Amino acid sequence: MTAEKIKEIVSQMTLEEKASMCSGADFWHTEAVERLGIPASMVSDGPHGLRKQDQEADHLGVNESIKAVCFPAGCGTAASFNRDLLRQMGETLGEECQAEGVSVILGPAVNIKRSPLCGRNFEYYSEDPYVASEAAGALIHGIQSKNVGTSIKHFLANNQETRRMSSDSRIDERTLREIYLAAFEGAVRKEKPWTVMCSYNKINGTYAAENHKYLTEVLRGEWGFDGYVMSDWGAVNSRVKDLQAGLDLEMPSSNGSNDKLIVGAVQSGELPERVLDTAVARILNIVFRYEENRDKSAVFDRDKDHETARRVAQETIVLLKNEGVLPLSEQDEIAFIGKYAKTPRYQGGGSSHINSHKVTSALDEVKGMPNVTYAQGFDDKEDKTDEKLLTEAVEAAKKAKVAVIFAGLPDAFESEGFDREHMRMPNCQNELISRVAAVQPNTVVVLHNGSPVEMPWVNEVKGIVEAYLGGQAVGGAVCDILFGKVNPSAKLPETFPLKLEDNPSYLSYIGEGDMVEYREGIFVGYRYYDKKRMEVLFPFGHGLSYTTFAYSNLRTDKDAMKDTDTMEVSVDVENTGKMAGKEVVQLYIADKESTVIRPLKELKGFEKVELAPGEKKTVTFRLDKRAFAYYSVKIHDWHVETGAFDIMIGASSADIKLTKKVNIESTVKIPVVYTTDTTMGDVLMDPRAGEIVKELFQIPIFAGAMAKDRGEAASEAISDEMSAAMAKFIPLRGALSFGGDMNMADIQEIVARLNALEEG
Repeated sequence: MTAEKIKEIVSQMTLEEKASMCSGADFWHTEAVERLGIPASMVSDGPHGLRKQDQEADHLGVNESIKAVCFPAGCGTAASFNRDLLRQMGETLGEECQAEGVSVILGPAVNIKRSPLCGRNFEYYSEDPYVASEAAGALIHGIQSKNVGTSIKHFLANNQETRRMSSDSRIDERTLREIYLAAFEGAVRKEKPWTVMCSYNKINGTYAAENHKYLTEVLRGEWGFDGYVMSDWGAVNSRVKDLQAGLDLEMPSSNGSNDKLIVGAVQSGELPERVLDTAVARILNIVFRYEENRDKSAVFDRDKDHETARRVAQETIVLLKNEGVLPLSEQDEIAFIGKYAKTPRYQGGGSSHINSHKVTSALDEVKGMPNVTYAQGFDDKEDKTDEKLLTEAVEAAKKAKVAVIFAGLPDAFESEGFDREHMRMPNCQNELISRVAAVQPNTVVVLHNGSPVEMPWVNEVKGIVEAYLGGQAVGGAVCDILFGKVNPSAKLPETFPLKLEDNPSYLSYIGEGDMVEYREGIFVGYRYYDKKRMEVLFPFGHGLSYTTFAYSNLRTDKDAMKDTDTMEVSVDVENTGKMAGKEVVQLYIADKESTVIRPLKELKGFEKVELAPGEKKTVTFRLDKRAFAYYSVKIHDWHVETGAFDIMIGASSADIKLTKKVNIESTVKIPVVYTTDTTMGDVLMDPRAGEIVKELFQIPIFAGAMAKDRGEAASEAISDEMSAAMAKFIPLRGALSFGGDMNMADIQEIVARLNALEEG
């Protein structure tokens, strides 16, 4: 429907109808206005399955929803590093939504994994904003290609569950731009989600729902978002302020109470009616976009989509460790141990919980193999070791050639609504793994979890497979990997630290009361571990294969460029093994010398390439200014400093294969503002400025730094290094305190001449 037609409809609505349009009719539907042909529109929870509720509605997964298909959660799909795969998953979800009459599916969730403790990390993609934004963009593209909307969430800085409805995320401007906003930015700019869901929390003192800076100035003004913003369920704090800030739709229904506030605010003149009209027009635009593109022939083929979920899961499983034990042979005696072999933990709890129409376990997948035995090993309802179950597991392991332990985190350890208290697996599972490994040298651990765990047994086992929360077909996908029917190709989208205390947010995560300070700044995940040169359990981007890859011939189409240009980077990758496989080629950028504190390197590109044995392909990237830039709080924009940068190609953040230096020239000069507090060292960074202050060289404190001859006593008391350092860091006004004939007017005149230099 055209903007003109929507404007005409809005003009025919009463004030009360317009106000009601900005609130849900119930838990999942927008309001209808039958006399004007405005239909109700249904939204539904996602993002890795369709949680459509027809009867009793809630937002935490308490009440029953329709039978649907559970795909791998975000923690796993991000590990695929495969945009095409996520688009295909999105297309399937979009088709399901069309079949069920759902106009908008709530997701993807792109919040940064600031800490392994966040209870909702299983839904989120990565600690890296580029990975999060690219994964989200691919899913959005797929879903919206079916004329169904998405609601990218939770905007903004929703990185914990503790006090999530009242907490205040205190984050500096640069960190917001480089990490937390960046996770949303690329997906919003490129893929244009139909809606955005704002978070519960405050950002620097202002609730997300009433934050004009981010909902209007950044989201719409800078990024060009043209859909509507909806609240997270119950995130509205002050309805009129929220509307003025750019929050269009309140969900769920307020039962008319907030509608009355809007009407009253318009009538009193507090709220301009044009603000209300704009919000209504945004909502109607999406309502009619869906209605005019309804595909009533769409079919929800659950069995077919189950197989799609399996194919997706195959690429979300990360092979963390393999000392020659994998892949397994179907002829060998194998013991499957652990409750999750029979009843896998394949999804998280809360609003994304899917009522799966069927679930395939690993034990289901191997039931035709008489040489595979099973022992439960532990009860995930308890942390305490069950000696009977443990003894049965150890005996089964002794009799087998290989023991595969299916372990991980129980539902009670991670879910929406609360944060984890630690990074440990249940004691009973750690004990099981150690006891089995003690009697069976060929032990493999398969992990079912939505976030990193500590692994005290990491050196006791030969193989570790991270299955994440792999959806309802996870059992089949895991067996495909274990038995080599599929070559593992996933990579970690997050760092696994050795212990929780190593995490950069450890000291300030959760915060004090409602105040949460992001004291680690931009140093989230691998950015921190790299800078600190810390050992980790498994690095960001890590993931093994059953084949091997060789990298060669890193090249660029130019060795130097201005920041207004683009650069093409190419590298050759060859499969040097005996099995077809896929490799995730990762491109990092390192600023060789920066005047601001920056990470050692940052991911700026990735591509997944499929190669047959002996096959070689060229992988190409295109880099622009943003790849080399940091966010400058001085100019409130992205800035590149002139100088040398390393382009690094790696198989993980810790496994850099090739490096090439390039030079970038900045076309933007950040103006220097001189004051009487400016140090002599900072002035002398500009040779032109040095000429202006040369009079100061006659003052003893400055002259002494340059004197070659000093008396013996003076030389013992004041070294050359001390003298030079003191002169470098003394402000210009120091000339008044350390001798000379100058007064403050003289210093201020010098400062004026310095600033004129910048202006001229």
